[in-house]
Amino acid sequence: MALREILVVPDPVLKQVSKPVERVDDDLRALMDDMLETMYAAPGIGLAAVQIGVPHRVIVMDLAREGEPPAPRHFVNPEILWASEETAPYEEGCLSVPEIYDEVERPAKVKLRYLNYQGEAVEEEAEGLFAVCIQHEMDHLEGVLFIDHLSRLKREQAVKKVKKQAKAA
Repeated sequence: MALREILVVPDPVLKQVSKPVERVDDDLRALMDDMLETMYAAPGIGLAAVQIGVPHRVIVMDLAREGEPPAPRHFVNPEILWASEETAPYEEGCLSVPEIYDEVERPAKVKLRYLNYQGEAVEEEAEGLFAVCIQHEMDHLEGVLFIDHLSRLKREQAVKKVKKQAKAA
C-alpha cells in the first residue's frame, strides 16, 4: 500500500468524468487499498479515484466513528438506481477542497448498485451520512465537486481560499 497525493481545486483532473472499470482484479484492489490508506491519512471518510489522479469509477469510504473499529467500504462502477424526492441538508467538506465546509441539499435516501472489493454485484439503500457521502463521492466520478452545488460567489470564494492556503504552505 502507498499514500497517494490528493489533488485539490482548481486541478483540471478533478473535472474529468471517470471511466467505468472493466473488472475487479488485483491491480484494482491494490488501487483501492492505496486509496483507503490515503483517505485515512488525510483524514477523510470518502475518496474517489479521480481525487488521486486516476479517473476510474472507484470509491472508498469508511463511516466508522472515532473509537469504532474501521469499516472500509469499496464501490466499483456505482450507480444510483433511485433517489427519494425528500431532501436533507448536510454540511459537507472535501479532501480536494481543504478546510472549506458548506451546506448541500441532496436526496435523503438513495438506492445504489455497485461491485464490491471481490467484484460481486451489490444493491443497497443508503440514508443519513451514508447517502450524503455516496452521492458526494459519485459526484466526483462526474467531475462535480460539492462546491459546484453552491452559488457562484461561494464557489469562487472557496477556490480563492484554497489557492491562498496552497501558496502559504
